[in-house]
Amino acid sequence: MAEQVVRAPREAQARDTEIRGLQERDPEQFRKYQWKPSEALPMPVAPPGWHYRFVRRSIRGEEDVGNFGRYMREGWVTVPLADHPELATSVDVNAKNSGLIQIGDLILCKIAKEVVAARQQYFENMNARQMEAVDNNLMRENDPRMPLFNSRESKVAFGKGS
Repeated sequence: MAEQVVRAPREAQARDTEIRGLQERDPEQFRKYQWKPSEALPMPVAPPGWHYRFVRRSIRGEEDVGNFGRYMREGWVTVPLADHPELATSVDVNAKNSGLIQIGDLILCKIAKEVVAARQQYFENMNARQMEAVDNNLMRENDPRMPLFNSRESKVAFGKGS
């Protein structure tokens, strides 16, 4: 005679019942397991002192030597696949042989955080110089009979009579 399998009632197996039950039993645990869409690019955690970024190497199958070369001249270095073997499933099949982390037309690169901070400071200084030049040019046209006001504040009004 065949052995009879003991099963739970069908309503206990329904997914919405499981979720509702988890939500009622432990709301904190329920919040931890909310679904979210996957990221387009898996970004691994960079080691201390390094900054990671995906850099475009080609576009639509054609090499983008100018873009990739510019990043290499700035100090970016490619990250070998051996540093992050957990990304092996995301890497393109043809790129696995190169030993680099390449997803589509993008290659994962790294740079020292000191270089990133210096680059940020350089662009902040450039922006400040440009703003000063604009201010000087504006104030050069100033006349005491009709003074110009250099205000960097904006005001947004809503509704009637504003």
